[in-house]
Amino acid sequence: MVIGGGVAGTVAALALTRAGIRAHIYEAHPAVAHGAGGYLSLAPNGFDALKAIGADEVVGAWGLPVPTTIMVDGAGTMLSTVAGVDGVPPTLVLTRAQLLGSLVEHVMSRGIPYSLGKRLIGVTETESGVVAHFADGTVAHGDVLIGADGIRSTVRTVIDAAAPGPVYAGALGFAGIAANSGAHAEPGAMHVTRGSVALGYWGFPDGCVGWLATLPSPSPMSAEEVAETSPARWLSRLRAHYADHCPGADLIARTDPAGLMMVGALERLPAVPRWYRGRMVLLGDAAHAPSPDSGQGAALAIESAVELARCLRDLPPAAAFPAYEACRRERVESVADLVDVTDRAAVGHHIDWEAPVAAVQRTG
Repeated sequence: MVIGGGVAGTVAALALTRAGIRAHIYEAHPAVAHGAGGYLSLAPNGFDALKAIGADEVVGAWGLPVPTTIMVDGAGTMLSTVAGVDGVPPTLVLTRAQLLGSLVEHVMSRGIPYSLGKRLIGVTETESGVVAHFADGTVAHGDVLIGADGIRSTVRTVIDAAAPGPVYAGALGFAGIAANSGAHAEPGAMHVTRGSVALGYWGFPDGCVGWLATLPSPSPMSAEEVAETSPARWLSRLRAHYADHCPGADLIARTDPAGLMMVGALERLPAVPRWYRGRMVLLGDAAHAPSPDSGQGAALAIESAVELARCLRDLPPAAAFPAYEACRRERVESVADLVDVTDRAAVGHHIDWEAPVAAVQRTG
């Protein structure tokens, strides 16, 4: 049973299916891609992991390649340029809805069950499996329960009631498309400004420019709370915050309020002490949600989903979960607070699907 039909959950189900393991996805929301957010960059290591399970082409069809990263200051002056890493695919820019929608479509084409409106409220473990209890009064039975239910994971608290929750990064996220601003963006490049006035932007073939921006806020707001304020008013606040930024001021001024994407609070997850218990295990943002600045959230979730499937393919759950944590914890925690989004050790990571997984030797 895969609890959560987001990026991590869909990739896990696809990878498990390839491993010969039946999977069933249970998604809390009543519709696919609910609250899917704005644009994201899918780092090369995430796209490479999708290749391992044959899902790269369905996602790649939606993504805009941006192999080069250009660091700029608030005056628009180029500080440094980093080309793509030889031998690995380029970073792709796409909306979270496009990424998730393509993955769900691939899940459906493979005949993997995907149940909507199934909000988990409790779990019962038995000698031979796990029982999931949902808010609609139904239950589901399985051999293993994978908690891919996001940064506010219910499964995480079932595994460990004292597990940490998300930490607010102090800003809200927004995205949009600026019309007729192609002169600001070099083709095939992601331009990044860091600091208190952070901005990411890239050019589309039609001359428009996509952008990602943050707005400081003393308290976190959910996507639903952000939506209570009109897009036009948020754009007004963004214009004031980016008034002295080049080209941020112009990009925001050329953005239609109707196309503003309001993401909500930017958050990260501190190190989670326990990733598994019994026949339950955490995956994706439920176990590791890195700093938004890392550009690695989706990629690391995809990597972990593929690695978990490999472990369950080769080992029983009691041995698979320790092996999964052993191969993932150090990597995700080392990448979690990266400042350099082009770090070669991060983006050049490769998973060998065919390699056998060995049990972890326990000591003590």
